[in-house]
Amino acid sequence: MKPVPHATSLRRAPVQRRSAERLTRILDACADLLDEVGYDALSTRAVALRAGVPIGSVYRFFGNKRQMADALAQRNLERYSERVTQRLKGARRGDWRAAMDAVLDEYLAMKRTAPGFSLVDFGNQIPVGARRAEPNHRVADRLTDLLSGYLDRTPDDDLRRTFLIAVEAADALVHLAFRVDPQGDESVIAEARELLRAYLERVLD
Repeated sequence: MKPVPHATSLRRAPVQRRSAERLTRILDACADLLDEVGYDALSTRAVALRAGVPIGSVYRFFGNKRQMADALAQRNLERYSERVTQRLKGARRGDWRAAMDAVLDEYLAMKRTAPGFSLVDFGNQIPVGARRAEPNHRVADRLTDLLSGYLDRTPDDDLRRTFLIAVEAADALVHLAFRVDPQGDESVIAEARELLRAYLERVLD
């Protein structure tokens, strides 16, 4: 099972600090507007206006709103990875239960608080990116790279498959929890946690 290539939707990567800050403002504006108007009503012009940049600045980085949303999904994954890494700094190495809690808890926290995340996620909610860069495969690949050293495991096909199955199961159940309750139904989340523990215990213990 080969890692999924990292997708990129930027027409041009920012080089100077000012350009990077402008890209950040554009993605922040995109996230805020997704929460306010949804994906269908999102427009590059509205994003430029909210970000306080010329429309040409948006098109310098993105050809359309789909590419912009995909870039936001990629940024979400980067921030998620950073949060999980920070969370595990104080945990005992090799403790897959602590790793699982960090992975699930940080995802739930972003689901509840990160602007635009409920629509874009890591790319699951709207049709962004290429088929070869399916969001759950990207997340599983990132977790394999992130956690293999912490768990003292070889990042081989078996571990990659294990994380992909866990990510697919968690994704389905977390989305169910947020369909039941906008803040995430705690009983469904508890069941998801137990299901993941049972599966990972059989595979990782």
